[in-house]
Amino acid sequence: MKEVILFSFLFLLIGISGLNTIWSQDTKTEANFKAHKIIPGYGFKKMKNPELFQGNKKRKRYFEGWYFKMVSHDQASILSVIPGISLSQNGEMQHAFIQVIDGKTAETFYYDYPIEKFSFSKQKFAIRIGKNYFSKDSLILNIQQDSSLIVGKVYMSGQVNLFKKKNKKTAIMGWYRFVPFMECYHGVVSLTHDLHGQIKKGNDILSFNKGLGYIEKDWGKSMPSAWIWIQSNNFNAKKTSFMLSVANVPWLGSSFTGFLGFFLHNNSVQRFGTYTHARLKLDTSTNDTIKITISDKKFTYRIQAFRNQSGTLKAPLQGSMDRRISESIDANLKLTVLDKKGIQIFQDSTSIAGLETVGDLNVLSRIK
Repeated sequence: MKEVILFSFLFLLIGISGLNTIWSQDTKTEANFKAHKIIPGYGFKKMKNPELFQGNKKRKRYFEGWYFKMVSHDQASILSVIPGISLSQNGEMQHAFIQVIDGKTAETFYYDYPIEKFSFSKQKFAIRIGKNYFSKDSLILNIQQDSSLIVGKVYMSGQVNLFKKKNKKTAIMGWYRFVPFMECYHGVVSLTHDLHGQIKKGNDILSFNKGLGYIEKDWGKSMPSAWIWIQSNNFNAKKTSFMLSVANVPWLGSSFTGFLGFFLHNNSVQRFGTYTHARLKLDTSTNDTIKITISDKKFTYRIQAFRNQSGTLKAPLQGSMDRRISESIDANLKLTVLDKKGIQIFQDSTSIAGLETVGDLNVLSRIK
């Protein structure tokens, strides 16, 4: 019992120390969501950088959330943390939140905060929710609500970004990023990166030293009515990462099946999606396994994913976090990649994959 108390005290000191370091930074670079006024140049800056907070002018019918996935070096600990904000359809209900899902136990936790506790950086991707801090290179948790205790700090380094020619930044959505009136937009912050640090969750200490992390985000009004999301950067092949999102996309009174994703291997990033004129074939004939084939001018990707344990997360509907979905972050994934001649150039499997299958998947098979 004394050891538990001692560890709790030490982790509280770590969290407080990290927060004090961040709070000592120049507050002129930070804006409180509820109180901030016009930020000169911010609109242009966020348009070029999807990872930045996009909702600075929103007051209703809006959500925005970032997804941090962390896997320990020995794969004994898997933790995903989702900070964000929720603004209801009429704007009367507004709050910030932090969701946590334990990939090993499938436990999920949802912590809400007054919207006044949400702040964002004017210069880069960095947000603060109460005494919790999230950025591209560090994550600090200091959650102490009721019987919950989740505290600690994890550093991130060696981030791999999406690039195109001349090292110019690009978005995972391609030109769809600028299409108006879409219900949901998607961004990838880091395809893979290294971790260093620890998180204390209850009486358990989760060490992420030499582990691997991944960051993406969503923002808009609602998540799609149906979608499939698959992600892993924990293959046997080092520095390999894969993500695929297939969704029923409503637009201007109609809808279409859209998809996007990337494959990182051997220091090369391949993007594919509706906007690259890639073709997708979806097999939903079995309940247990998702089979997808994607083909473009360069490669063919064959994906098989099988769900294991699942946790229940809250998802947005017209801005409010009123929807319930299941997510597995210890799913099995097999990925095979063929070149344009049909020669296999990559095949690997992992049991540390994220998988979401939501809504009527048969709708996704009707690709126009």
